[in-house]
Amino acid sequence: MKEALIRFSDVSFSYVHGDDEEKWAALDQVNLEIFEHEFVAVLGHNGSGKSTLAKHVNALLLPTSGKVVVNGLDTLDQEKVWEIRQQIGMVFQNPDNQLVATTVEEDVAFGPENLGIPTKEIQTRVTESLKAVDMLDYRVHSPHQLSGGQKQRVAIAGTIAMRPKCIVLDEPTAMLDPEGRREVMETIHRLNKDEGITVLHITHHMDEVIGADRVIVMDQGKMVLQGTPEEVFSQVELLRELHLDVPQVTDLAARLIKKGLKIPKGTLTVNEMVMHLCPSN
Repeated sequence: MKEALIRFSDVSFSYVHGDDEEKWAALDQVNLEIFEHEFVAVLGHNGSGKSTLAKHVNALLLPTSGKVVVNGLDTLDQEKVWEIRQQIGMVFQNPDNQLVATTVEEDVAFGPENLGIPTKEIQTRVTESLKAVDMLDYRVHSPHQLSGGQKQRVAIAGTIAMRPKCIVLDEPTAMLDPEGRREVMETIHRLNKDEGITVLHITHHMDEVIGADRVIVMDQGKMVLQGTPEEVFSQVELLRELHLDVPQVTDLAARLIKKGLKIPKGTLTVNEMVMHLCPSN
């Protein structure tokens, strides 16, 4: 049986608020397995627990109860935290918070330098990482003069330069314009398909999960739905009850089905819709 790269076993987590130490449950008995080379997307409205889930993967947060195991290492074992964080890269919403140097190549080199990687190997990693995110031509530019999408791609390059097995992206496109979002999503998918990097992508943009291998929907700290994008987005009414939208094409398909047209539930793309409405003779 294939071993999971990341495993959540009955994981619960509560934040403590105020002087009276009132507890608020952000995760509630979560069981989840993520395997190498998978692209897993996590959806949920604000407060659903999706970002809390992400921060458990590299031990930024530790379970109140239950266990998170990363490549055989328990996040509760303090002696293993450094090793876990070498294997799990994190990319957050605001790329400016992750840019620390005066040039792009220095920024990408920052992580490997902290790992004590030899200089020659760092140079190789910087070049390869910038190539992977299509930013090699900008290696001597100032990161702070780049567009939002370019900054986020540099942040991703800095993460993959550390050679993680998995990248966790916590709403990496939330602060970007449509072009920046497109750039970043193309980069993430390319890293997953071409480089074999496992991806855990946290988002509230429905269209960003269409190309995922698996989609998980969270609500009130629980996993309430999971499956392929087609399986998840076929549950249009349930998603609306959870205050989530569906891709426009999927919404159109649901409306046409109600009108009596024979269109598969969970239709995701314009090309699929065209094929269903105008089948070749």
